[in-house]
Amino acid sequence: MVSAVRYQAGVPVFRYRIAPQVPPVSILRFDAAEHPGHAQRHIHEFPVLFYVERATDPASGEPSESVRHGDVEAVQDGDVFVIAAGEVINPRVAHTIASGFGLFFDPSAVGGDMQAPWSSWRAHPLLLPFLHETPGGLLRLHVPPGRRRLWTATIAAIETELSNSEEGYRQAALAYLTVLLVDVTRLAADVVSDLRRSNETLLAEVFDTIEQRFAEPSLSPSEVAKSVGMTPGHLTTLVRRRTGRALGDWITERRMAQARRLLTEADLPISEVARRVGLIDPGYFARVFRRTNAMTPRAWRQSTQTQTPTLGRTPGAEIDRRLSA
Repeated sequence: MVSAVRYQAGVPVFRYRIAPQVPPVSILRFDAAEHPGHAQRHIHEFPVLFYVERATDPASGEPSESVRHGDVEAVQDGDVFVIAAGEVINPRVAHTIASGFGLFFDPSAVGGDMQAPWSSWRAHPLLLPFLHETPGGLLRLHVPPGRRRLWTATIAAIETELSNSEEGYRQAALAYLTVLLVDVTRLAADVVSDLRRSNETLLAEVFDTIEQRFAEPSLSPSEVAKSVGMTPGHLTTLVRRRTGRALGDWITERRMAQARRLLTEADLPISEVARRVGLIDPGYFARVFRRTNAMTPRAWRQSTQTQTPTLGRTPGAEIDRRLSA
């Protein structure tokens, strides 16, 4: 699901793999001793939630309600870390976790019909908390004791859906994730309000330009910069600093998101799919698609034909069952 795709100044950068057979949500049961790689500096190109079910005392190794590790502020049972994409994560806090869960997900899948990561990322109200600029990339919130059983039950429900992979499991897993994202948004109400008043307007304009014009063959970083009244160099630097990715990468990713949708939902020739996403040369389109999706357009289409979109069991009922168990 998650793999290191490159290094940035010696720090590994992880990407959430997008493929027909890959679920849009995955969970890692975390133990620093068992997963030492996640206790090193790293970058995610996607949003992550980390829920601390139980903290531990680094000296004794025994669970503790509140512990401190070096100069890291005390970690408590029920802490949830909202991890921003594109930020270098300082994982010192990982050494104080006895039991925790990392929830990794593809932001393009949140919201159902929102196909592009930036559409969800910049506009979806449930993902605004992930736009924070907390040093170290970790925004810490705290789940009240009365809500912790809900978090544990919901995470367990996601694990069950992913493990069983029954009909509709992808949609069910996303529905459970949405329950947690709603809770995070409420816990981060002050942060979300500040972000709505901050300088996200320019980035929204940039991504709106990409959204409106990605099918134009002439669209380039220079064209986007011209549309927002900035020099290409300045805009490219700003976008990379705020999102962790280059402006040209976002244009390509928007085109590939639409290509994946057309290959899945429409019976169009590959050449027509290429034309509709602004890449006139079918051969070049196929190369770009394979580089970004790890398979050819034809293979993607064949893989999606085995996927069933039917919704699975009702998420609320499953959570209620777990809470009453």
